[in-house]
Amino acid sequence: AGMAARLSVLPSRRCLFDEPVQIRVAGLQPQQAVTLRASLVDESGELFQSHALYRAGSSGELDLSRSPALGGSYLGVEPMGLLWALQSKTPYKRLAKRNVLTPFCVDLEVYEGHGDTSRLLGKCTNERWFLGEGVKRISVREGRLRATLFLPPGPGPFPGLIDLYGSGGGLIEYRASLLASRGFVTLALAYMSFEDIPAMPKILELSYFEEAVNFLRKQQQVKDTGIGVLGLSKGGDLALSMATFLPGIKAAVSISGSSFNSFIPLKGDGFTIPVHPYDLGRVKISDESGIVDFSDVLDDHMDPATWDCRIPVERSLAKFLFLSGLDDMNWKSDLYCQDAVQRLQQHGREVEFYSYAGAGHLLEPPYLPLCKVSIHRVLGMLVHWGGQWREHAKAQEDAWRRIQAFFWQHL
Repeated sequence: AGMAARLSVLPSRRCLFDEPVQIRVAGLQPQQAVTLRASLVDESGELFQSHALYRAGSSGELDLSRSPALGGSYLGVEPMGLLWALQSKTPYKRLAKRNVLTPFCVDLEVYEGHGDTSRLLGKCTNERWFLGEGVKRISVREGRLRATLFLPPGPGPFPGLIDLYGSGGGLIEYRASLLASRGFVTLALAYMSFEDIPAMPKILELSYFEEAVNFLRKQQQVKDTGIGVLGLSKGGDLALSMATFLPGIKAAVSISGSSFNSFIPLKGDGFTIPVHPYDLGRVKISDESGIVDFSDVLDDHMDPATWDCRIPVERSLAKFLFLSGLDDMNWKSDLYCQDAVQRLQQHGREVEFYSYAGAGHLLEPPYLPLCKVSIHRVLGMLVHWGGQWREHAKAQEDAWRRIQAFFWQHL
């Protein structure tokens, strides 16, 4: 009460994290200069903030889907800019959701003027959830499996997905929970640096991933037409390996991945794919900040001496979607994707491939802000991921649509 302006989030203050909302302010003076601010405190207590300068229209209203930002964290008409531009005061923090059972609460405030933001005119909170209404979260510790299963509400049957993150390890659930909220039975699968799984396993066994596929296939709500797999970074080459060597995988998505086996040998039934040769002497470390650039560590992937490390994707009958950022500073993912795409095309296989100008390595669900640099959880080093704010945000929105459309089409 006593607020001079009404700040509203439409269609509702509660939504899923990947949903766009319309942010509006009413009750301002015509042409009034105001500052909008978004704040979010993550689960470790880290504050992320963004702000933008606006001017109300002639009727004293402001609609972020129509009014341009005149300065601040971004410029121009960006309906979701306050979200994707969130940045922590502490440098090198990545906004990630650990507990998907609680929402991220984004506090939105409108202040008078463009300079001194002392007078608050209105505020409201946008609750952004990672688990849709009725989606079940089930912890899985069956056999060797270290995973979490997400079931959409209702009997289904639904398409089944396995979701893999990168070499930072752990059991990452937020992308899987959002996919389940969109109608997929999704299994988030840990394969390194989690519980009894070592941070850097000496070897990864294909049979572990096969166990995950079999577990998912026997769930009652899962359609029996085949499983999809989605992986980011190291998870991307594992997704390709699963689609190549395991029966029952119908569709695979690789985000910022490789066309060869990276960093840990992969043991199959009667064969092992060795690690693509690399030389850590080629790591570049910037003197002042200590940020590590890994993009040159690998030997040339076009050198036939490295080809025993390739994943023979052309043998697979699965459908493939490759996504990469052209501003990836961690990995030459675009080059490595093209290698796999060319081999698939030469064998007449169906493949989709999108690379995004200005996007970095960590292509995440939409509205998660760009993380250019953060600590790699296994290496303990500051790693440069790349990306430009606005371009990366647009890429995440587009990639998310394409991933869902691809799985709906092929599963």
